[in-house]
Amino acid sequence: MSLRQPLKNHHQEQRLFLTRVVIVAIGVVLIFAVLGVRMGLLQVVGHSHFATLSQNNRVRLEVLPPPRGLIYDRHGRLLAENRPAYQLEVIPEQVDDMDDTLERLSRIIPLSDVEIRRFRSLLERKRAFQSVPLKLNLDEDALADFAVNRHRFPGVDVHARVARHYPQGAAMAHVVGYVGRINERELAEVDADRYAGTTHIGKTGVERHYESVLHGEPGYQKVEVNAQGRVLRVLERHPPKPGQDLVLGIDARLQRVAQEALSGHTGAVVAMDPHSGEVLAMVSLPGFDPNRFVHGISFSAYDALRNDRRQPLFNRVLSGQYPPGSTLKPLIALAGLEYEVVRASEVMHTHGYYTLPNHSRRYSDWKNHGSVDMDKAITQSSDVYFYDLGHELGIDRLSGFLARFGLGQRTGIDSTGERPGILPSREWKQTTHNQPWYPGETLITAIGQGYMLTTPMQMASVTATLATRGKRVQPRLLRGYADPDGDMARPVHPVPLPRVELDDPANWEPVLEAMEHVVHQRNGTAHGAIGDDLGYRMAGKTGTSQVFSLAEGEEYDAEELAFYLRDHALFIGFAPAQDPRIAVAVVVEHGGSGGAVAAPVARRVMDAYLLEEAS
Repeated sequence: MSLRQPLKNHHQEQRLFLTRVVIVAIGVVLIFAVLGVRMGLLQVVGHSHFATLSQNNRVRLEVLPPPRGLIYDRHGRLLAENRPAYQLEVIPEQVDDMDDTLERLSRIIPLSDVEIRRFRSLLERKRAFQSVPLKLNLDEDALADFAVNRHRFPGVDVHARVARHYPQGAAMAHVVGYVGRINERELAEVDADRYAGTTHIGKTGVERHYESVLHGEPGYQKVEVNAQGRVLRVLERHPPKPGQDLVLGIDARLQRVAQEALSGHTGAVVAMDPHSGEVLAMVSLPGFDPNRFVHGISFSAYDALRNDRRQPLFNRVLSGQYPPGSTLKPLIALAGLEYEVVRASEVMHTHGYYTLPNHSRRYSDWKNHGSVDMDKAITQSSDVYFYDLGHELGIDRLSGFLARFGLGQRTGIDSTGERPGILPSREWKQTTHNQPWYPGETLITAIGQGYMLTTPMQMASVTATLATRGKRVQPRLLRGYADPDGDMARPVHPVPLPRVELDDPANWEPVLEAMEHVVHQRNGTAHGAIGDDLGYRMAGKTGTSQVFSLAEGEEYDAEELAFYLRDHALFIGFAPAQDPRIAVAVVVEHGGSGGAVAAPVARRVMDAYLLEEAS
């Protein structure tokens, strides 16, 4: 029996077909609706955004770093200037593969590991559109090699910048300081927007202290570029604001004289105006050429400087701490008069040594001076006289009086690296060494030895205070701000410090008169070296400070000692004695006699300032 086939349901098939058509139609409508909404968002809502992106394909915003302010000496001589230089820079957002770009670049222009590390550290701190320096101070050969291959390196270009230059070289290294490439730590500390496009920052000295003034404010410009990023034209420009030009109180000619006078020695010379506090000369020898640091000094060259036993990078004027030796004696004499423990005319009989009551230890003198009063004790530098005076004063009155002259404190000079020295006291020793103060230590302090340490800048400041009979001003390098021609436009006024007031102002006179005798009397410790042919009256005090302590009864013999164990030679002085215009402090490391070695240096500086016409 055969099975019957069911008839087709045409109505059901038609309904199924129509349903599918409707679904497809709805899907198509939805797709076109989504496309329409998206097109509307792109063309209407996102118009400004995408128009900007399109514009940025041909218009670029460039930061214009400000020219750094110039630095002049008091007579308008340039101490720091800006010179044209070319450097290789990279815009990160225009480089697809940075590692590959650096590798290919190094085949054309030598890139050291240091340069690449610095570049990568800056790369992390800069924005993608900001130009990052890769290699500074390109020479002509490197410029030519890159120019030929420029098309192979999108985002890499050579830019003409200005580089710092120090015309005076090593003579001003410790005064002006130097600039160097910004490192990662410094970049994190500064205002990123203000330093956009800037590659260098002040590292030491005036360059560092006045960084905020010298730097200036950046500008910017909109430029039209082609597909390779090369600038076609400038569309809009807002120029940077240059840094402020500075005028220092330093006299470059006097600085050279001081450097030549100290030549062959290691040490420091400071000359300042006792009334204004302006530093006229500030020499630390040996020095170094700051220009070597501007474009990045090599590791080997830097290690050679750092490991040099003479320490050329060390600023002895501000960071060197030395026992003041006998240069402290005028202050001890003033303290004796102030506290009325001695009279200037009072005579003491010395025997070449001193002993404390009920003690057997002898504190020796450099010679037996016989009977001495205050004038002779200063003029011939009697240790025994000041041992006794220190004992009578005691360490409490002694340290308190010396603190009034600023010892044991930073002077506050406008530079970097200044140290405070040490002004010993009972409290200081207890805190530092956890030990009591002993009477014998007072005797040693009274002749500027033992724990006592001062910097040459402190010594110059103390000398200025003596010269002005108690007036104190803060030492400073900045004299004022300059106009575009380098002339003084806005002077800086002296910063007064608490005056040293004596109960009897007449007590200044015997001490200052004795300091004149140090130079002008035949038995004065500086007379033999300075001579009788001065064209002015000078007041001064010689000093010799020990590098190590001698045992009781031990004789000092310089010829038997290694050079670095020999005594330092010191001298402080001011002139003219009755109308002071210059105060000088000199330290000659391991120079021996202050009178024979340090005093002639001071004379040459004073002669140049007072007698020779400025050139």
